[in-house]
Amino acid sequence: MVLNSCTKEVIIDIPGYEEQLVIDGRIEQNSPPFVLLSKSQDIYAPTDLQAYLATFVKGAKVTVSNGVKTVVLDEICSDNLPSGSEVLLENLFGIPASELVNVNFCAYTTFDTDIWGEIGKTYTLKVEVDGQTYNAVTEIVPKVDLNSLFWKKDSGLSEYGFGWANLTDPPNQFNGYFMEVKRINMVNSEEKDNLYEPIFNPANNDEFFDGTNFDFGYTNPQSFSDATVPENVKGYYKIGDTVAVRFSSLDRDAHRFLYDKYIQLTNGGNPFAVPTNVKTNIKGGALGAWLGYSVSWDTLVCAP
Repeated sequence: MVLNSCTKEVIIDIPGYEEQLVIDGRIEQNSPPFVLLSKSQDIYAPTDLQAYLATFVKGAKVTVSNGVKTVVLDEICSDNLPSGSEVLLENLFGIPASELVNVNFCAYTTFDTDIWGEIGKTYTLKVEVDGQTYNAVTEIVPKVDLNSLFWKKDSGLSEYGFGWANLTDPPNQFNGYFMEVKRINMVNSEEKDNLYEPIFNPANNDEFFDGTNFDFGYTNPQSFSDATVPENVKGYYKIGDTVAVRFSSLDRDAHRFLYDKYIQLTNGGNPFAVPTNVKTNIKGGALGAWLGYSVSWDTLVCAP
């Protein structure tokens, strides 16, 4: 059978690369709108830091409206931050302020609090760049708070366990959720984790638990890159950890984008995974999304 087997050459027509604008925009209650603009890259393009920074777009006109007031956002660059804005912009950029000065890219935001996020309001984004116009709409929906947080020790370990939460989902409506965590117990006079990171499978909706009350567990995402955590307990929280939790409510489009995004990241090139196209809410031909977050914060103390 082997000697008589045959092969057939299969020719796959792979579409050519076409550069597109990528819009990464967000707004949450009591915070300014924040927009990053970049250009998509060919899969064969260089992947070093300088090549990545070179994709960011400057000189665009970015406008946000809440239906009452319209504001043109300011272009703010990481290597020239306005005095006194470091902590705010550190959280928006997602990069520690001490590292921001070492890179050079720009974002669009505003210190005009009249356009900062409010729960229950809808926000329209307009981006004008290179003769093209892109539009998107998002809503900061009413937030749903977690009822409680608790820690449960793993039965096979003496000091480690998972975080848990209890949620009551409002009935007869769509509810999208997104969860991020960071450890804030002090190590060498600094918080153990600098920034929030999403938990495993962080974006969910209530399709299968509408109107119910239930407990759910979540892992420690920072532990996987923490060299001080032994391999056999990565994913766990240790007795003594204090965990800050950001739990966000999302509209349907925001949830769908984040759900697709993290499914694609989780697949990680797995050839047996189901292909996922990340759906955008941007109109005009750009990639990315304009997302509204309604955020509640809570703290978990890991103790029996």
